Amino acid sequence: MTKLAVNLSMIFTEVPLIERFALAHKHGFHNVEIQFPYELSIEEIQTQLELHDLHICLINVPAGDLMQGGDGLAGIPGREVEFHQALTLAIEYADALNVPSVNILAGKQPTDADLLPCLNTLANNLKLASHMLSDHDIQPVFEMINGTDMPRFLVQNIAQAQEMLEAVQHPALKMQFDCYHMAMMGEDVLAALQENIDWIGHIQFADCPGRHEPDTAQIDYLSIFTWLKQSTYTGYIAAEYRPQSHSNQSFAWMDKYFSNNHSY
Repeated sequence: MTKLAVNLSMIFTEVPLIERFALAHKHGFHNVEIQFPYELSIEEIQTQLELHDLHICLINVPAGDLMQGGDGLAGIPGREVEFHQALTLAIEYADALNVPSVNILAGKQPTDADLLPCLNTLANNLKLASHMLSDHDIQPVFEMINGTDMPRFLVQNIAQAQEMLEAVQHPALKMQFDCYHMAMMGEDVLAALQENIDWIGHIQFADCPGRHEPDTAQIDYLSIFTWLKQSTYTGYIAAEYRPQSHSNQSFAWMDKYFSNNHSY
C-alpha cells in the first residue's frame, strides 16, 4: 500500500502549526511531515500525534539561516560545529517522536567561497549525519532543490546527487526526491524516478510550475503515481505544495489518484 503523507509546514498554513495536526486527521491522513518542528516542544507534538492518530514520517535537520535567505549549515565551511549541534537536536526529536527519516539540507555556496570546499564540507557532514542517524535506526536523506527558487544551492539535480552519494559512500544515505524541484530543473520526473528508485528514500510532490497541488500545471501525476504504486518503492510519498487557494480545497488529487488506498 502507498504510504501517503501531508506536509504540515506548507499545507494548512491558515492556522498555527499546532492546529494543523487536527486538520491532517480530518482530511484522512495518518502520516505527516514537518520541515522544522522545533517551534513546538517534543511533548506538544506527542500530544497532537496521540490525539489525532498521526505519525511523523520526516523532519529536517535545522538549517541555520537558510530559510531566511542565508547560506545554511551543512555545506558551509566553518559551520561544522553548528551543524553537529543541529543534527543532535534533530536526532533528539526523531528519536522521541519515532520519525523514520531525517532530511539534511545542503545549503548554498556562499558568494565569497569556492565550490569544492563547500562540497567537501557537505560530504563530510553527510557522512557524519549518516553514521549518527543510522546508529539510531533513522534513515538519512538529502534533497535536491532547484536553482531558480534557491540560487547557489549545492545539490540541484540528479547528477549532482549521484556524485554526492559516491563521495559520501555510506549505504544508509539516500536522496529525497521532490518532483517539483526536479521538474523545475528540467528533469523527466517519471524517468528520473524509474532510474534512481533504489537510491531514493523519500518522495515529495507538487505540480510545476507554481508548486501547487497536482493537476494545476504540467506534471503528469497519473503516470507517476501509477508507476510508484507498482514499483519496489516502500517509502513515503508526501504532498508538499502551496495550495492554490485554501488548503481545505486542495485535495481533489486524493480521491482521483488514491481513492482505493487506505494507508494515508
